[in-house]
Amino acid sequence: MQFRSTGTRSTRSTRLAAAVTAVLAVTALGAGTLATAPTAFAATAPAAAPAEAGETAALPVYPEGTELGSVGDSGFITYSFGHDTSRKLLWTPYDGGTPIPLQEPENGWTTVGAGDVVVFGEDSGALTLRNMAAPTAPEVAIDLGALHGTYVTALSPTSVLAQLTKEDGTAELHVVTKDGAATNSRRIEGLPADAADFAASRAHDGAVLVGYETGPANARTGGRALVDLAAGTAGTRYPAADSGTSYGGLEFSASHLTWFGYEGGFGDYVTSVDRVTGETKRTGLGPHLDEPFSGLVGDWLVHGTPTTPVEAVSLTTGETRRLLDSGSGVRTAGDGTAVVRGATAADGKGLFRVEIAADGTPKVTKAADEKRVVDLRIEQVDVPDSVNLDRTGGQVTMSWTLSHREAYLDVRVTNTVTDQVTTERVYAPAEGNRFTYTWDGTLDGADAPNGRYAVEAEAMLLDGTGEPVYQGWLMNVTRTANPHDFTDNGSTDVLARDAAGVLWRDDLRDRPVDGRTETAGRARIGGGWGAYKQIEAVGNLAGSATGDLIALDGSGVLWHYLGKGDGTFASRVKIGGGWGGYDKLAGGSDLDGDGRADLLATDTTGALWFYKGTGDAVKPFAPRTKVGGGWGIFNQITAVGNIAGTAAGDLVARDKDGVLWLYQGTGPGTFAPRTKVGGGWGTFSQLVGAGDVDNDGRPDLIAYGPTATYVYRSTGSVSTPFARQATTLYAGEGTKFNSVL
Repeated sequence: MQFRSTGTRSTRSTRLAAAVTAVLAVTALGAGTLATAPTAFAATAPAAAPAEAGETAALPVYPEGTELGSVGDSGFITYSFGHDTSRKLLWTPYDGGTPIPLQEPENGWTTVGAGDVVVFGEDSGALTLRNMAAPTAPEVAIDLGALHGTYVTALSPTSVLAQLTKEDGTAELHVVTKDGAATNSRRIEGLPADAADFAASRAHDGAVLVGYETGPANARTGGRALVDLAAGTAGTRYPAADSGTSYGGLEFSASHLTWFGYEGGFGDYVTSVDRVTGETKRTGLGPHLDEPFSGLVGDWLVHGTPTTPVEAVSLTTGETRRLLDSGSGVRTAGDGTAVVRGATAADGKGLFRVEIAADGTPKVTKAADEKRVVDLRIEQVDVPDSVNLDRTGGQVTMSWTLSHREAYLDVRVTNTVTDQVTTERVYAPAEGNRFTYTWDGTLDGADAPNGRYAVEAEAMLLDGTGEPVYQGWLMNVTRTANPHDFTDNGSTDVLARDAAGVLWRDDLRDRPVDGRTETAGRARIGGGWGAYKQIEAVGNLAGSATGDLIALDGSGVLWHYLGKGDGTFASRVKIGGGWGGYDKLAGGSDLDGDGRADLLATDTTGALWFYKGTGDAVKPFAPRTKVGGGWGIFNQITAVGNIAGTAAGDLVARDKDGVLWLYQGTGPGTFAPRTKVGGGWGTFSQLVGAGDVDNDGRPDLIAYGPTATYVYRSTGSVSTPFARQATTLYAGEGTKFNSVL
């Protein structure tokens, strides 16, 4: 198969329908190719295989080329930017577990707090909390917008610290907790009455360091306070140059409190307060343009710049120790440790954990290896440009050859008109790198309609590292026309009117399942159909792709309802009057072999009349031609199509004794002498020429009655033209409908 296009997916937030629409507008790319990668597939990677007994687990991988986001107690977040500037987030556990892609809200943000709680925030104030210590646990949603609140920091998997704005415009600091379906709020006491512009450190050990702004509007000053979360009170207050949101760096340990600051001519610095003695120090970090960073571990300040070694300085003694040869950033975790992205000559590049050893000095341990991820590629594609599902048994097999087999492939097939979609995750076969998916030709449980489909594949490594790789294709799906199909999917639709005059449509599956015809769903067409003496499915009268209806009202006017192809019908058009003399109508079959659907009618004298189809929506029938008399002995006539292999469509007629007779069409709207099919057909209230129900190339019959409904498959034999088959259609509804067509 000709190889088309493959590339790296840039976003997991763009709606599929919009992307496909954009693709269809691009004609220069050539048929079959999607230009960009649309919406996200499911973003949960499969579990990694555990290490063998006695085997030392490898360090997790920090993907080269990504940025360090936030860190938790048991893992870290990295991110990279897509071509549309959206962020691709990945949570990687330290214990070697499978990395988990995370979905950041569109125009939103993501952070980590309170151990391993990942917080997804939106501009509206909606928060989603996910505890990565138990990643399969349900997420918790908190709506701060409803409280006129803004997020400050996470406190637990179910609670956050938030600034709430009162009606008078003043602010308060609250603990907001989701308890089941209820959201509760508790005020933090002990802060200045005019405090606002709150910021906070990571919460740990039952406390959180809060920064705020206070004072007159034209002379606001900063402040700090350590909040006891259990008591809900702020302790000793400390003055500061700013509120804490300007430069941040709010951190605390058992011995110290710290925060960032900046002074012109001096550069960046960290203010530290000894929690025992109250001594305040200022430790310089260097010029602001050098991008200095720092983090608090015990009473040691870990700091550096991208162009200098990473060091630790004791805030108690002033002792300095070199930790890493280089580093580009540090993040502190809620367990009191810090994680530095850096390198040493001995251990190479990666993430390094800094903690306090038993002797009170900093200890450095490598926590993750920085490596280039595997270059995953889609090397070959086998997706057809077009497929006739009636020639392939209703299925289409597609395959993608990947550069690595330690991957999975998410496949999405979408109808570009209706946006109906089916998805499947595909893993590598027992051997080789060819990932195969066989689509069963259905959408939402029903046979998929004719039309254009977007076939998309996105590949991802099993360990979750690297960029997903995307490939898109446009495929045309066709099916053999069925005169009793109203949804353009090739399968038979059966219509039924209930006692209230409501017309319903049941879509049948195009092929039997375990020897039985299954239904694929029911839809309401509309009410008001009780005004008609008879409604008849008449096939394609006016050249459209799907079947039409005619309806005879009580005043003898015949109406035409053009099928729209989506299971509904256009507004009725008057065919003409004077049809009240007919007691039976039978349509939906080509009775003269000219390729157009015709109509039969019996009058009250027993004469049978033939109305040749014209293909004209306004005048769908030519003037009538008399077929013959004596048809008054039948209480049901049904045009069933060509079931016996002659030149044109056939007719079945049931007499008043319940005997069914077959009239084979001879071509010009006439019929050969009748052949007896058999007795016992009086048990059915309706016989419906239903088109090709089982997709074997021959039209079939549906019999509806108070005790059962059956599909009678045509056999092609004149002597035994039908074979009965079970169906789920109208099960238990044998008296619900007064007209089935």
